[in-house]
Amino acid sequence: MKFLFVHQNFPGQYLHIVRHLQANPAHDVVFITEPNANFMVGVRRVVYEVGRTPRNDIHPTMKEAEFAAHRADKVADAARQLKALGYYPDIIIGHHGWGELLNLVDVWPGVPMLGYFEFFYHTSGYDVNYDPEFPMAENFQPGVRSLNMINHMALALDQHGQTPTRFQREAYPLWAQDKIKLLPEGARLDTCKPDPAARTQPLTIGDFTVQPGDRLITYVARNLEPYRGFHTMARALPRILAERPDAKVVMVGGDEVSYGPRLVNNSWKNLFLREIEGKYDASRVHFPGQVPFDMFVRLLQRSDLHVYLSYPFVASWSLRDALACGCALVASDVEPVREFITDGVNGVLTPTLDPAKLSETVLALLENPKRAQKLRRGARAFAEANLSIERHIAAFEARIAELTGG
Repeated sequence: MKFLFVHQNFPGQYLHIVRHLQANPAHDVVFITEPNANFMVGVRRVVYEVGRTPRNDIHPTMKEAEFAAHRADKVADAARQLKALGYYPDIIIGHHGWGELLNLVDVWPGVPMLGYFEFFYHTSGYDVNYDPEFPMAENFQPGVRSLNMINHMALALDQHGQTPTRFQREAYPLWAQDKIKLLPEGARLDTCKPDPAARTQPLTIGDFTVQPGDRLITYVARNLEPYRGFHTMARALPRILAERPDAKVVMVGGDEVSYGPRLVNNSWKNLFLREIEGKYDASRVHFPGQVPFDMFVRLLQRSDLHVYLSYPFVASWSLRDALACGCALVASDVEPVREFITDGVNGVLTPTLDPAKLSETVLALLENPKRAQKLRRGARAFAEANLSIERHIAAFEARIAELTGG
């Protein structure tokens, strides 16, 4: 079969399914993407360049749609070049978030499309205005609704959708949900797995070393920002470190912004660390930035306790990996997290925005190694039952067969 994938940041969410498909010599895998350094043997990349940023001379609520339309044109141009060379895919698979797929139905009419619907934005009840510390001004609410223009245009293609969690699917209007099939994502259980020996030897990351006798608390986010509860974690540090002199903390994540508002001439990390400056032992907290995947896994395997915080928003891949590694998890008591964690079974739930409760929960779990071990076993058991990549790939292939008749 001929598979055409589309994602502006190759390979995006499609790493595992693309790797699986290209291993079969009967398959031809082509991937349309923007330039990046990523590479996969056997996958032909077709690169497009946007060549512009959103215009400033149009209404703010139109910027996302205008840029998506421009991106859709560029992807369609790349697709027409493929078509001119005789390429005709059996299925098109891609992410709807940036508008890349919108014009491909015109290039290859009749070819089924399986599009990733990641999130439908709301002005209340989800991430927006969830945190009273950062209320959204009324005049910004039309901008939130405008983020759904690409969602609506993608749904109007009358093609086929998928999303990985119930929370994400149910964020969409009822009339749209029957167009979006649930295809859960997984974790590499052979790579992300418990390693009891990890706590018996020193772990060095940069100039920071965790000794076997240290109690390591880990926290991971793509970027250290309020959407992933960084402010709550930072404010919990003084009490945790004061009451546990044997504790060290590694907080993985960049200084940029993935979700929500940006600060002018500052980062969220610097803002909240300045708030607690002088109130905690900074020598026991390490910020390595974003780390390679193998180091990320080693940290999870060594972790005595892993904190995962989030607004009611799309759950991070790191949550799945932490469960697969058998971490003792303290996590946000919000719907997207409850889809993965049952309180007391494979983690402990805590309010996202309450640093006092977070520190209390972390300290209680550090004092109860038997409970922590039970949670580790529960985390790995959940991963084995629900998160295997093989299960994810099998479901994806079954959906492809349904759409192609293959």
